[in-house]
Amino acid sequence: MLLAFDAITLGKLLLAAIFGGMIGFEREIHGRPAGFRTHLLVSLGACLYVITSIHFYTVYGNASGTGPSGVDPGRVAAQVVAGIGFLGAGAIIREKVSIRGLTTAACLWLAAAIGVACGIGLIGISLVVTVMSLISLLLLKRVEALLQRDTYIYLRVWSENRPEQLQKIEQLMQECNIDITNTGLERNVEIGQLHAVYQVKYNTRKLNCDPVEMICSLDGIKRVSIGWD
Repeated sequence: MLLAFDAITLGKLLLAAIFGGMIGFEREIHGRPAGFRTHLLVSLGACLYVITSIHFYTVYGNASGTGPSGVDPGRVAAQVVAGIGFLGAGAIIREKVSIRGLTTAACLWLAAAIGVACGIGLIGISLVVTVMSLISLLLLKRVEALLQRDTYIYLRVWSENRPEQLQKIEQLMQECNIDITNTGLERNVEIGQLHAVYQVKYNTRKLNCDPVEMICSLDGIKRVSIGWD
C-alpha cells in the first residue's frame, strides 16, 4: 500500500514538473526572466503542497466521515493561489509607461494551478490545460502580430518661438496620421524658445511618415525627441 502510494505520488510530482516545464520552456526561448526552471519549480512546489495537505488530512483528519474534521485539506491549496501572486508580481517589470511580464506572471499563476491539479490527481485536465496554454502562447502570438494596435508615446519639440509654429507642428502630425491626446507647453520669453510636449497615439500600419523627420524639416526647430516618458 505504501509502495503504491509512493509510486502515484512520484507520478504526480513528475507530471507537474513536466507540465510546468513545458510552459516555462516557451518563456525561456523568448528570453523572459522567469523561464524553464522557474515554472517547473512553481508547478512542482504547488503539487507538493497539495500532496502534503492531503496527507495531513489522511493522518490527522477524519477521513472516515464519522465525526467532525479538524483538518481542512483545501486550505493549503488556497494559500498557494494567494502566495503565487508575490512571485508573479516579481516577474512584472515597468519600463517607463509600458509594462512587461504580465504574460509571464500569468504563466506562473497557471503553472501553480497545474501543479495543484496534479497534486489532487486531475492528470487529464492538467494535460489539457498545458496543451491549451502552449497553443495560446505559440500560435496566438502570430495572430496578435496581424492585429492593428495603437501605440502611445511622448513627442517633445524644442523650437524658436515663432508665430503659428505649434500649428505647423500639429498639422504635420495630422498628416502622418498621428492623433494628439494631450499637450503641454513651456515658453521661454527671455531666449525666445518654446518647449512642447505631446502625448500622441498612432497605429504603425497607418503611419504615413516619420514624424521626427517631418518636424525637423520645419524652420526654427532646435531639437525633437520621441519616447515613452
